[in-house]
Amino acid sequence: MTEPKKTQSRPNCFKCRHFFITYEPSHPYGCRVMGFKSKKLPSITVYESSGLECQVFEIK
Repeated sequence: MTEPKKTQSRPNCFKCRHFFITYEPSHPYGCRVMGFKSKKLPSITVYESSGLECQVFEIK
């Protein structure tokens, strides 16, 4: 048998106070607290890099 899928959603960067749009085509999204820009949303980049969900998410 297969195990049921975990339905855990990532923080929505568009609702985070630290998220910003860079307007750079190569790195359009950024996180002020973590200090990086990325092609993907910061929450996805954090999860792929560390295996953990974003720990600094703050609702606007």
